[in-house]
Amino acid sequence: MGSGKTTVGTLLARHLGWRFVDLDALIETTSGLNIKEFFERFGEPEFRKLENRLLQAAMRQAAAEPTVLALGGGTFAQPENAELFAAAGVQVVWLDCPVRLLFSRCMTMAGRPLFKSEEQFFALYGQRLPFYQRAHFRVDSSAQPAAVVAEILRLGIAAPSRDSHLIVEPRPS
Repeated sequence: MGSGKTTVGTLLARHLGWRFVDLDALIETTSGLNIKEFFERFGEPEFRKLENRLLQAAMRQAAAEPTVLALGGGTFAQPENAELFAAAGVQVVWLDCPVRLLFSRCMTMAGRPLFKSEEQFFALYGQRLPFYQRAHFRVDSSAQPAAVVAEILRLGIAAPSRDSHLIVEPRPS
């Protein structure tokens, strides 16, 4: 939450000529509810089930068509999802950002179901941090989005090609 996954992912996909998929947007389109409404109506366990199902479908499609897939803040912190990435040999990029900057960015964002208070925000960040530290690559996302994209490209893990795919992972929130 607040790491720039949608902005960076969109720019990266455009640069590479790849398809861009935002998992949260896919969840909202499929369910007909925004993320906050879904959490309020069905709770986090049901959200995670839908997220996993749609993630699997997106990864199947990404295997056939190069895709930048932006994940939700908790997606990579779910063990079953991390196993999917490992089994598929997917390269995960963690968009890292200082937690205070993430917090200040999120203060202006509406519709974040797990952003209830400053204390809760930092606790959730602490819970998710060990999962994100397992990503294959870490890129500082506190810079301007174009600079973040340039840094991802400098890693040499993505090129305008039909043979690979990349997942851009947000910083935990």
